[in-house]
Amino acid sequence: MDITAGKRILGFMKWITRERPKIDRIACPWLIKRFIDSSAEIIFVPADQVLTKAAALGATPFDVPDTEFSHYGSECTFDYFLKKYKLNDSALHTLAPIIRGADTDNHSLAEQAAGLWAISAGLAFNTKDDYKLLEKGMMIYDALYSWAKHLQHEKHLQQPNENLLLQVFNKYIQPPGRKKKLPSWKSELETIIQDHVDTNLTLSLKAVADELQVNPTYLSREFAKYFDNLSFGEYIRKLRIEKAIQLLETSKNSMAEIAYLTGFSDQSHFTRIFRKFTGLSPSEYRKNAGKGKGQTNR
Repeated sequence: MDITAGKRILGFMKWITRERPKIDRIACPWLIKRFIDSSAEIIFVPADQVLTKAAALGATPFDVPDTEFSHYGSECTFDYFLKKYKLNDSALHTLAPIIRGADTDNHSLAEQAAGLWAISAGLAFNTKDDYKLLEKGMMIYDALYSWAKHLQHEKHLQQPNENLLLQVFNKYIQPPGRKKKLPSWKSELETIIQDHVDTNLTLSLKAVADELQVNPTYLSREFAKYFDNLSFGEYIRKLRIEKAIQLLETSKNSMAEIAYLTGFSDQSHFTRIFRKFTGLSPSEYRKNAGKGKGQTNR
């Protein structure tokens, strides 16, 4: 499909949104003009003028709170356009989590999300005119769409056979005593995680990545290699359960208190996760641990 041709679903349309766009307010106009109405007019105005200008101009507001074309739950306005106009192009649905991840700062949704955010932020910083910014942004989303449609499995390496030989060497040929070099951030990350678990503070992957000054997508991908083959969330839960076991064995704290001290939202959540890890409820575990101590003392 030639995306520059557009696909008119409705007649000439006016769309209006807040000024200074970056992600959703560039992606949605691109989607409108390429797949909904190629002659659509996109209007940017100050945030406090969107609704009054929309009424005066007969334009449809988008990416504005309390309007139809907006965010719903964890999904962004781009997702709503796809559903509203029943756009089933698989490439568009490949783009959706990338755009959503960049727009909501949840870069774990797609490994390309952090890159899209970086490019979009830089583009907005360099381009002060919103309409010129949209023009440049259209080129970016055209390119991203072409990648999603035709190039997802292409590699950058010019000599893929060399890469294959390196993979064979690293897996089968390199000297057996050679140790894999640990990344510089591993020991610092261990300290950060332990400090947060000890002090009962919540911890997000993005916050950790920011503190370590590494890309969240990279950290998410590499984490399991160095932490018991567990994801970030699984590893944090493992540490909390280990702390809970220690408290069950050595303290007289109530179950609700232990749930709080180990960072769980409430006692029922604590009980559910504890049973998943140990096969027992916290009460059952404490009871069995007490019996074991009694037998040891006899």
